Amino acid sequence: MNIKIVCAIGVCLFVGKVYSQTKTVAEILNQIEQNNTELKAYQFYIDGQNLQNKGGNNLPDPQLSGYYLPFGEHQSNDYTEFEISQSFEFPTVYAARSKWNNLKAEQLQALFTKKRQEVLLKAKQGLISLYILQKQKTIEINRKQQSQQVYEQMQELFNKEQVGILDLNKAKVAWIQEQFIVEQLQTEIQNQITVLQTLNGGQSLELDNLQLEIPFELQTIETLWSEKMAKDPKLLELQANEASALQNVKLEKNKILPNLALGYNYQGINGNNYSGVYGGLSIPLWNSKNKVKAAQADYEYQQSSSQVAKQLLYAELQQEYNQYQLLFDKYTEYQNTIENLNSENLLFKAYNLGEYSFLEYYMEVQFYQDATDKMLQMEKELQLLQAQLLIHQL
Repeated sequence: MNIKIVCAIGVCLFVGKVYSQTKTVAEILNQIEQNNTELKAYQFYIDGQNLQNKGGNNLPDPQLSGYYLPFGEHQSNDYTEFEISQSFEFPTVYAARSKWNNLKAEQLQALFTKKRQEVLLKAKQGLISLYILQKQKTIEINRKQQSQQVYEQMQELFNKEQVGILDLNKAKVAWIQEQFIVEQLQTEIQNQITVLQTLNGGQSLELDNLQLEIPFELQTIETLWSEKMAKDPKLLELQANEASALQNVKLEKNKILPNLALGYNYQGINGNNYSGVYGGLSIPLWNSKNKVKAAQADYEYQQSSSQVAKQLLYAELQQEYNQYQLLFDKYTEYQNTIENLNSENLLFKAYNLGEYSFLEYYMEVQFYQDATDKMLQMEKELQLLQAQLLIHQL
């Protein structure tokens, strides 16, 4: 009874440990987002740009000027004067510029989101490559074990003088090749882990038992495009550019209005003091010339540019979508055929039963191994295409 309890506790602890070490792709991407040094630096840049834009809407510094004129021929007291004034643009300009700054902040946020998605897409592509490498390594380890068994069997047959040295050497070469493939895959896996840790700010990641969603059939292209229109930062940036350009037209129109100045003035002469309110008004004759037309032209350019960019993005989406659909159909057909056959294991059993010679076995198994490798490569391409098509969901 006690042994059963101890075993049960041990199993629970083992499962708990494995589960605690397993993280979903979403969790790993979230960790990379928090630790990525490029994103942290870019966030500082965005914050600085926002503060700089807000600073452009501040009032000018107040001005203080004074006069003291003790020299010259006069019989009265010395002449003194001082003045303090505050100049400012017409009040509606500040409101228009504040709205423009808000739209500029949306542009910057769209840029940051685009940078964030680029980093996360690179990370997800790295995770996909790592997953495929790990999966391929598992397959190659099984092949290495089988090739070792074949070589050992051929060695026994050679010792019994039932096969020649050429067959023995072929079996040995096949085994050596599988050993090299496994070692090469291990190096590639380690290199890929290093890339992912670099994206994670140099910090380690728990990448054991990595699992990805299997490739799935996508929704219609119209639905996918609607999602991108609402979430894709490239498209949101185009909308923000248009809105910002339109608001800049309104801002330039407001800046045609005269600048104002208010202040206090004091004069002292002949023992008499004079003080009162100072007022000033600029006449907008030259400074605003052609600026509204320039802003209007920029707005029209942004509209045309956005339209062209949207058409190109939709065409790119169509190409990737069609490629994915074609590859998905072929992959599904491949998967249903190869996985149901379990050909490599069946061939190995048939070889052990003496139904195939070594040469026949090697030729047959090579065909199915190539087919399995092809299916694995198709899965990788599907995963990468799927990640690209759904980048707006990152």
